[in-house]
Amino acid sequence: MPKVNRFPMDIPFGWYFVAYTDELAIGDVKPLHYFGRDLVLFRNEDGVAGLLDAYCPHLGAHLGHGGVVQGDSLRCPFHAWAFRPNGFCSSIPYARAMPPIAKRSPIARPYPVTEANGVVWAWYHPVGVEPMFDVMLVPEFTEPGWAPQTRREWRFASNPQEIAENGVDVAHFEFVHGMAHVPEGKTSYDGHVRRSEAHGEREVSYPDGSKKLVKSGVSTVQNGAGQKTTHLMALNTLALQVLATPVEADEVELRFCFTHDPVAPGSFEEQMIKAQIAGTCGQTGVEGDIPIWAHKIHRVQPLLCDGDGPILRFRRYFEQFYADPTEPQSIAAE
Repeated sequence: MPKVNRFPMDIPFGWYFVAYTDELAIGDVKPLHYFGRDLVLFRNEDGVAGLLDAYCPHLGAHLGHGGVVQGDSLRCPFHAWAFRPNGFCSSIPYARAMPPIAKRSPIARPYPVTEANGVVWAWYHPVGVEPMFDVMLVPEFTEPGWAPQTRREWRFASNPQEIAENGVDVAHFEFVHGMAHVPEGKTSYDGHVRRSEAHGEREVSYPDGSKKLVKSGVSTVQNGAGQKTTHLMALNTLALQVLATPVEADEVELRFCFTHDPVAPGSFEEQMIKAQIAGTCGQTGVEGDIPIWAHKIHRVQPLLCDGDGPILRFRRYFEQFYADPTEPQSIAAE
């Protein structure tokens, strides 16, 4: 039997997690592999993060293995050519004259980088089109007064579209996660941004045995293919960054980064938040989905029924993040 092509789509373009800000100190040099490419991430002595193709344009040494930060640049371990975050060569210590192309072009392929929400984001586009929208700011992850972050990560065979599509596949919540009822919500699409929210009530059981109905809600914003933020609201607000970065077209790293509004240590509210995080990450959450994602195929023309949710509408939204590699495209308005 011929091998099944599980995912006919390529890697979508957008802003993607490549590191947490607090895990990239000045002088750090890290080899990475994302977007089907070998990369090097570094932070220069000015505090600026840079992401370059890993292999030196001179004679091909890997800049992430033995490369060192000096001043505003990353020096190659082979011949000490130095490159700034913008990809321009800043020095060749033994050259009498800089090659002309090095004066006019960024010869070490750079990727646009920005830092927001405690994350180092890199813009990926298969043919190098510049960023077409910005990372959305989520102040809960950088402003004082919010709880220390809880972080989880997984790596498996899938892609960003399959993961994001899960949120509109309402039928699976009962059969994968054991959720008998998923509240209906409202969804809107505005170019590259998708927003959804649902509100209702949930019963909370208190330590003294009493039970109380409290207002609850879930609000989600998808900002392109690589940034998704969810707020879960009940007794407190739990904020979640969903960070799916493609390693290859059929492999992904998924990270969940949580924070919440202040609660007293050891309080009932703290216990509730810990239970929410455990549920979101465990079998009733993403770890229930991963075995399915890791082995399923993407049906381009799925056979759907009336209880499946707006899967095709979501796919029309997500199609805008795939570019014809021979013809750079822009996002078209709805």
